[in-house]
Amino acid sequence: MMHSESISPSSVILYSYRRCPYAMRARMALKYAGIELEHREIELRNKPQSMLQASPKGTVPVLCVGDLVLDQSIDIMHWAIKRSDLDDWGEVDDAIAQVWIEKNDGPFKTLLDQYKYPNRFPELNQEAVLQDALELMLLPMEKSLQAHPYLLGSSMTWIDVAIFPFIRQFSMVDPRRFEQLPIPATKKWLIKHLESELFNSVMHKYSSWVD
Repeated sequence: MMHSESISPSSVILYSYRRCPYAMRARMALKYAGIELEHREIELRNKPQSMLQASPKGTVPVLCVGDLVLDQSIDIMHWAIKRSDLDDWGEVDDAIAQVWIEKNDGPFKTLLDQYKYPNRFPELNQEAVLQDALELMLLPMEKSLQAHPYLLGSSMTWIDVAIFPFIRQFSMVDPRRFEQLPIPATKKWLIKHLESELFNSVMHKYSSWVD
């Protein structure tokens, strides 16, 4: 268990976009760790130059702490948890964690985009995409969540938080169809996160940041 490390909020800047699942999980980890920061909400079509100078790849989240720039959401999560981890989110088997994250951020994210934006993939059958996502990600999650309340055991870890925003996004594409899926434990897990104080505390609406 790690204790909180005091950092001046004026030296911590987070470029974020409210609905982005990558930014969402970074915000949740930073909030959990009690990191005070300056939140800069961006417009995707008009990204601030200060963000692009810090991270030319132009995607959120971007965390700036003095001279340190982190522009990968998992790196931001780890940075936050190393500073304060009162509920032991970081106590996980790294090999198992890597399997979950690689599957979520890789092939599942591809299927999520295909499912969410069917007009971009007219050659694909939506029901087939849904079934692929079910077999790849949702059914393995269901198996884990049938055995215990969280993906890696009886306690929540950073893996649950890292994956949750993507499952949330998937469930919102066609809520009625999602409700029909044979994954009761996964739906219960999703609702638990949706109703959590942590999630709702990072979903405030901000005005767009202008340099």
